Amino acid sequence: MVRVLFVCMGNICRSPTAQGMFEYLLEKEGMSGKIGVDSAGTHAYHVGEPPDQRANSAAMRRGIDISQQRARKVSPSDFVQFDYVLAMDGDNFNLLAAICPPEHLQKLTLFLDYAKHLGGSEVPDPYYGGTNGFEQVLDFVEAASEGLLKDIKQSRKLAQ
Repeated sequence: MVRVLFVCMGNICRSPTAQGMFEYLLEKEGMSGKIGVDSAGTHAYHVGEPPDQRANSAAMRRGIDISQQRARKVSPSDFVQFDYVLAMDGDNFNLLAAICPPEHLQKLTLFLDYAKHLGGSEVPDPYYGGTNGFEQVLDFVEAASEGLLKDIKQSRKLAQ
């Protein structure tokens, strides 16, 4: 099984949204049993907490339920367990690179590398903004999730 980990700062906004969106896409494509998905944060601010209510509400408006997820902090062992470790922005990428065992650095990528057509490299942190930021995050993670799934299907030769 291919395993994917989405990582942001606190694991209550962007990475749980990405996890939910990717799981939703996998379900839609009939691939849930072939790819494992999780999310984590580089900081322990919110360990054990559910996703931010604004992230949950925005996801629910698109039919995606992330309410059962709970925040956790990423650990060096995640680089061994996961095939893809996807950072939401450059700061989190750098924090992850600092704890990543050298033999697993090739697993670490910016999530938006799978959505080059968006013209950016970072999923913006919506935490201190309004509800529009959470909708924008959903748009970004949907595009990147589609690109990631396409890449996994091609590189891992996975069929539906």
